[in-house]
Amino acid sequence: MHRRSSTILLIFLALAVVISYSGCEKLKVSKLTANHHFTRANTFYADKHYRDAIEEYELALTHNPQLVDAYRYLGESYKQFYKAGVDTQENMENANKAIDALTKALEIDPKNRDVLHSLGEMYNRMRNFEEAEKLYLRIVDLDPTNLNNYNVLADFYSGYSGENEELMTKAEQMYFRRVELDPESADSYAFVAQFYHNRIKYEPKIAIQLFDLSNKFNILRSKLEPDNYIPWLAIGVNRFDKAFALQNILTYDEKDKLGNEAKEALLKAIELEPDAPNPYIYMSILYLNVFVKIFPEKEDLMLAEVKRWRDRYDDKKKKQQERERLEQELRGRR
Repeated sequence: MHRRSSTILLIFLALAVVISYSGCEKLKVSKLTANHHFTRANTFYADKHYRDAIEEYELALTHNPQLVDAYRYLGESYKQFYKAGVDTQENMENANKAIDALTKALEIDPKNRDVLHSLGEMYNRMRNFEEAEKLYLRIVDLDPTNLNNYNVLADFYSGYSGENEELMTKAEQMYFRRVELDPESADSYAFVAQFYHNRIKYEPKIAIQLFDLSNKFNILRSKLEPDNYIPWLAIGVNRFDKAFALQNILTYDEKDKLGNEAKEALLKAIELEPDAPNPYIYMSILYLNVFVKIFPEKEDLMLAEVKRWRDRYDDKKKKQQERERLEQELRGRR
């Protein structure tokens, strides 16, 4: 009796091993099949064949429902068919399918910043401020030392702000958080300068202050990058823009001062990067739109300067285009 019981137990154990092995093999085959469809889907996605990619990602997920990147890129594929502001059933279905796929990816991997960003972007494109803000704030919480995260959030607030003072302030705070985290980052000052410049169209009543705030951060950037011509170009453009945009309210002396500040900055940009075309065209614009008007008695002289700088711009632009053409040819031969 004891021997018979032992035999039955061994049979059951053998069956359990066979069943377990069979289950593992099925699992392996299922994952291999999922990876096959996922690889095909990625090829279609890279080639921008998004309908084919969607089909393959969905097949991959039937074989491996935990494949987080399949959900992610399934959502990205549906996003390609969504058109912001178009209120049709098909368009909203594409939006909802993108959100569903990205949400499932996030459920599997709640700390995946790429998925968080993509889902936030989708809600943003749908103008769902509350949901987008939650996701962007989560990105910052997960990686508070990443400077670009503050840019994303600041740009997001700026996109909704218009004349909304509260959102303008939130955007400003995000840019300043970036500066505080890395006060030696020239890019941080460039973003703040651009932010104040962009606000001018929404707050024309304080345009003078905004022009000057923007220029303040351009100057700070130039001190961090003394050999970079871009900050000096930005200073020159800022001083010109202020003189031109506010010409009806500025005094003669104020316009003259701004014109000279613009000229000095543009000449510095040219000194640092003689082959860059943009400083030359702004010198031409400066003479035409500022100096001709404040020195009408010297109009012929000023117009001659306009032509001189325009000719130099044309020459630099032509050489730049030729360099770019040659570089493209060289890349094509490799």
